[in-house]
Amino acid sequence: MLGPEGLSEMRHDWLDDFRQQCERNLQRSVAERMRYGFCYVYKPVLDDAPWRSFDSTAEYRKWCRENLPEYLGYGEPTELQKEILDAA
Repeated sequence: MLGPEGLSEMRHDWLDDFRQQCERNLQRSVAERMRYGFCYVYKPVLDDAPWRSFDSTAEYRKWCRENLPEYLGYGEPTELQKEILDAA
């Protein structure tokens, strides 16, 4: 178990590592930072068509509810999620 000194040292080491990483990344070109700064993740259904167009936000939301997997987060909140948001 770490005592207060150990936690302080661990935080310092983490912060020092973070600063060094930032300094290394600033030495990269903008093109390299753009290339390595984003992570592409395939999103089922959303990525399967080059584009989509909707006449209204309501139409878009209806399409999302009916077509997208819930884990992508584009649907309506569940009752539990609404309760949690209301309590916050």
